[in-house]
Amino acid sequence: MDVIIHTTFLPHDDPEASLAFYRDALGFEVRKQVEFNGLQWNTVGPPGQPEVNIVLHPPGADPGVTDEERRVITEMMAKGTYASIMLATKDLDAVFERVQASGAEVMQEPTEQPWGARDCAFRDPAGNMVRIQELR
Repeated sequence: MDVIIHTTFLPHDDPEASLAFYRDALGFEVRKQVEFNGLQWNTVGPPGQPEVNIVLHPPGADPGVTDEERRVITEMMAKGTYASIMLATKDLDAVFERVQASGAEVMQEPTEQPWGARDCAFRDPAGNMVRIQELR
């Protein structure tokens, strides 16, 4: 049985800022852009991995989300506790420099972790934690 990760979702509160971060700072390809009822969904992904997608979406757009849930989502996004993603690269220092130069909020500079990984962390424009681990 082959099961792969095809798509994951990260919320945004500013589609243009989020798209710029993932496209320009991280170098992801823009795969699809959809607008509906004044809301925007952007699908991005790493070059060379067309089967892996990240959909940057408006978090309260689902019809079953209540106004109270939208309020909680907005508060959690502002604190950076709503969503996160772990990425990986062979050249952590170069990626760190590129993302830092974009003006992204640095949460952690490249660090050797006690569990054996070397990684860094940023917040994207929506407050999502983006942790980047070095492939060894």
